[in-house]
Amino acid sequence: MLSWEYPPLLVGGLGRHVHALATTLAAAGHDVTVVTRHAPGALLEEYAEGVRVLRAPDDPARFEARDGDMLPWALAFNHTLTRTALRAARTGDYDVIHAHDWLVAHAAMTVRDHLDVPLVATVHATESGRHQGWLPHPHNRSIDDVERWLAGEATRTIVCSDYMSDEVRRLFDVPAARVDVVPNGVDGLAWSPRPRAVAAARRRYAGADGPLISFAGRLVYEKGVQHLLAAVPALRERHPGLRVVIAGDGPYRKELENLSTDGVTFAGFLGGHHLTALMGASDCYVVPSIYEPFGMVALEAAAAGTPVAVADTGGLAEIVEHGVTGVKFTPGDPDALAAAVGSVLEDREHARGLARRARRRVHDDFAWPGIAAATVATYGKACDQDARRVTREAESVLAQVPVSRAAALG
Repeated sequence: MLSWEYPPLLVGGLGRHVHALATTLAAAGHDVTVVTRHAPGALLEEYAEGVRVLRAPDDPARFEARDGDMLPWALAFNHTLTRTALRAARTGDYDVIHAHDWLVAHAAMTVRDHLDVPLVATVHATESGRHQGWLPHPHNRSIDDVERWLAGEATRTIVCSDYMSDEVRRLFDVPAARVDVVPNGVDGLAWSPRPRAVAAARRRYAGADGPLISFAGRLVYEKGVQHLLAAVPALRERHPGLRVVIAGDGPYRKELENLSTDGVTFAGFLGGHHLTALMGASDCYVVPSIYEPFGMVALEAAAAGTPVAVADTGGLAEIVEHGVTGVKFTPGDPDALAAAVGSVLEDREHARGLARRARRRVHDDFAWPGIAAATVATYGKACDQDARRVTREAESVLAQVPVSRAAALG
């Protein structure tokens, strides 16, 4: 597997996804190697939780991401990632290359060609989707081209939802027969908060006489936190003492802080038990995204036992059933958000029912062993397709050989 983030280096949900998938595959008996970016203090190579992890160190030359343009940095990163992956290839026998998103595309193509094995690509999100179809700068259009290239070159493409399947097929002209929908998974046990930690988070973040709502994620425009902040005055009017915690960091943080009002706390990046405790301490967890391919964090909050309110968009619309496992609201509409969250806060029995049913669905439909098995099925289809390709190419070569020589070769 090739990924630009992997523990202990985590930027968003992709790193958690790759880690859970890799370790679950290893626990099922598969040999898994992850090649990723080096993190300060981490080993360059180790076996961790059954997974061989190789971390590519940065080259001395520095390439900074400026004004949202990650292309120079990504291209430099792919050079060191490729060298590290080729070193892994010398000591392993691999059946498939699995690339996670465009940031590893160049390395994935090189290693695919070097090993002559099929390439599977997971498209976690698209540049067009992140920008609502608007690609204003050359680097946005270049990223879109790399995504199209990766999806087109992959033997099979994995997406996390029907919404993303439609998007990838529409944007990149990938045939439906080559796209597999495999949802993201959630480790329900890992997201079950400890009671003492929940109590501590409640004391730290909640007011003495009001409810607590929370959000966690990368602070970028498409996550829609600006609409949650716009809804806070109405929520505080209906629920005096209400507090809101925004956990996460990102390029949009300063602008969001300028939009915030009384009762809002920016907690920065929270990981591990700190995030789980915040979710467990919350009376409602809000996912206000404008664009969301899946919405794994909504399932993580559900696993923590917290009722969720989500924007009715993308993959979120598929994983939350309104009034049954959560509540939904129109994306980009602060009034609708306030009404949905208010319906949870005003009826605690209803909220407990939502949380209980959502937690059960996480256990039944999104446990990692089932997700890993579906991914292995995609690997099998990719290998079968690649074997048929090799057979066709061999037959084509033989068809061009003179009859007498072909007989001798046969």
